[in-house]
Amino acid sequence: MSDKFRLSVTGDPQARVCPFEIALCLERAPIRHNRAVLRALVAECKQEVSTFNPVASTYRDFAVRAGTELVDHHASVRKEVGGALAEFERGGIFRPVPTYSAVSYTSGGRLERASFGRIADEFLESIRSAGPVDGAYFALHGAMAAEGEDDPEGFLLRESRKILGEGVPIVASLDLHGIVTAQMLRHADVIVAFHTYPHVDFFETGERAARALARILLGNARPVTAWVKMPMLVRGDELITETGAFGKVIGEAQAYEATPGGISAAVLIGNPFTDVPELRTSALAVADGDEEAAVRCAMGLSRQMWPSRGRMQARLTSLEDGIRGASRARGTAVLMDAADATSSGATGDSVEIVRAAAEAGYSGRILAPVVDPAAVARAFNAGVGRSISTTVGGALDPARFRPLSVNARVRLLSDGEFRSETFRSKWRAGPTAVLEWRNVVLVATSRPVSLYDRALFLAHGQDPGAYDLVVVKSPHCEPHMFKSWCASLVSVDCPGATSANLRSLGHTSCSRPVYPLDEGTEFRPEAEVFRRHPRHA
Repeated sequence: MSDKFRLSVTGDPQARVCPFEIALCLERAPIRHNRAVLRALVAECKQEVSTFNPVASTYRDFAVRAGTELVDHHASVRKEVGGALAEFERGGIFRPVPTYSAVSYTSGGRLERASFGRIADEFLESIRSAGPVDGAYFALHGAMAAEGEDDPEGFLLRESRKILGEGVPIVASLDLHGIVTAQMLRHADVIVAFHTYPHVDFFETGERAARALARILLGNARPVTAWVKMPMLVRGDELITETGAFGKVIGEAQAYEATPGGISAAVLIGNPFTDVPELRTSALAVADGDEEAAVRCAMGLSRQMWPSRGRMQARLTSLEDGIRGASRARGTAVLMDAADATSSGATGDSVEIVRAAAEAGYSGRILAPVVDPAAVARAFNAGVGRSISTTVGGALDPARFRPLSVNARVRLLSDGEFRSETFRSKWRAGPTAVLEWRNVVLVATSRPVSLYDRALFLAHGQDPGAYDLVVVKSPHCEPHMFKSWCASLVSVDCPGATSANLRSLGHTSCSRPVYPLDEGTEFRPEAEVFRRHPRHA
């Protein structure tokens, strides 16, 4: 190990170390040094919301963990905190200080005021109680919104900065659907964001965040952030990073991060369903002291994104055409109802595809999910094998969805607890009933759960491959879940709080003009620069 690296560990402000040497040391061998192990605070607060969902989220919708429980949980799931903890352990010089985690079971409506107040109080109190630390890593989302607070993540960063002081570096990770705000950038030294959609780099993002914190604490890095705001909202298949135009832009961000001076780079597309004042697409680049390099990267990313804004809109098929196509399919037809995607913040109580299929005389077997606590309660009161007369759908968002009257047989009842197919994390759908009438099987839950894989169906004895038409309430799934084997997969234009038909939603809060809500929106790229170097003053 080089002498200059030993000096950087002892805190000599003149010692500079190549970031690749830091990464190499962190990856390959424990670092021996003559000062105490560095204490790295770890905290987490994540929820994605649709402000168009009329049902407010509450504290009960969050899994709350503290201390060692936080560590134990992330030992079994490959999410951001797990990646950061693994990176800290790999180096052998950081002692993680796990404090607090509040993560929603699934996306939902705007978080009610009292619930956010409680989560914020618990989050901040855990930081006060942590004692002195050398640095902090926060796993955040970026598309939260609460009653009375449009920027919950920025609020947590600001209040945490007051507790930790100006000299403690904070690195925060965000979902690429995060909405970047000036408040976030004023109080975080570095922001690191996902690089993949659908998201498969949770763990790796945590690793990148931990390495960024190590560069500040061990390598004496001086982060400088360039931020370019783009007046555009995007959705659709061109955002799939493996195959779409967005992937080429992200490739440039990854290439910049691989340079000696690049600490972080990303394009955060925001969440078009979180209608708050700073909703937009953002390009971010964080450099080690080189403002010009950061600006050059962020401007370059924005110039790549803007011309693709038209391509980065969802291609939707009318509901009528979707049903007709399913009738012609030789095998299982999947209709994607992203407008009612619970993983994006919708209520999950739409049965519009089932209704349209019935009205069109579709005779194939149909499998669909729905959130309807009242219908589930009737099924539990009746018992397995009994028939019930009930309505399904329109239970939570009646302004958008109409209830459908059915005479259904109760085929199965469960407590609704199972593990996701994708991440093996525990999902809690509440009391759940499988209802069957005519050619339809409906898996009805009391609470929303994410529906981007087959877990809900499989946990309740339903193999999607055995049906002619399957309703999937998600914008995208892992290919092997549906696309790689189904006969057809079509995104349909349905009503809902997470519709990719963005003009149908009714934005009232975001800054205007913004594409595609406003024709003729213009973009003149400008970079804002943020620096935080109090440790080196």
